[in-house]
Amino acid sequence: MEQNKIESNAVVLFDGVCHLCQGAVKFIIKRDPRGVFHFASLQSDVAERMLDGKMPDGDFLSTIVLVEGGTYYTRSTAALRIAKRLRFPWSLLYLFILIPPPVRDAVYGWVAARRYRWFGKDDACMMPTPEIRRRFLEK
Repeated sequence: MEQNKIESNAVVLFDGVCHLCQGAVKFIIKRDPRGVFHFASLQSDVAERMLDGKMPDGDFLSTIVLVEGGTYYTRSTAALRIAKRLRFPWSLLYLFILIPPPVRDAVYGWVAARRYRWFGKDDACMMPTPEIRRRFLEK
């Protein structure tokens, strides 16, 4: 993994077994033609090294993490910062940043707590297709 790739692009860390999270990654890739975002599952060695103990254990798999410019964003703030950099009209979702974080994160947490039941999960992390493999960080 090249350090400059991580520094020049935003990295999205996601629950690699969650169908909702996998769908979100595919959604982001389709709406990010400039290739701003790169990805790694929260269960990967890449995520472990990037987080380096910065995430409380309780939050580990229940949140999306955006690493951008050396800053870590989680939950609704991460999701909205990602949306901000997607193609129009999805970038307009960033307006929800005006809602206080406790309110946004309560909704985020409610969905996160039910995501496996509603959307399902796999026994192993998602394997990227050859077309999108270059967007995933490994090792």
